[in-house]
Amino acid sequence: QVQLVESGGGLVQAGGSLRLSCAASGRIFRINAMGWDRQAPGKKRELVAAITSGGTPNYADSVKGRFTISRDNPKNTVYLQMNSLNPEDTSVYYCNARIRTNVWVANAYWGPGTQVTVSS
Repeated sequence: QVQLVESGGGLVQAGGSLRLSCAASGRIFRINAMGWDRQAPGKKRELVAAITSGGTPNYADSVKGRFTISRDNPKNTVYLQMNSLNPEDTSVYYCNARIRTNVWVANAYWGPGTQVTVSS
């Protein structure tokens, strides 16, 4: 089986920074795209950032210029550096990855989520 485990969430004041990490483990043949979603109470889940296996990033307009996604392929890990945080960034952040467990099968996986709370 495959597991994704996030870390790095917490409480921070507006204007502050946090760095999220997500490590994939288990029966992994290859990891394709990795990324981060978030969902605030009463709101739809939204894409925050994604990164291809080759390192090309993509960001939601709301986080461009403030968040940076990166990955360490040998460690099967994706990171999200979040700067200039504001209360609207308060959400549960979910790591996701498209993972091949063998040559023929690729599935999407999500972590359990990590809470990020930004106080004003």
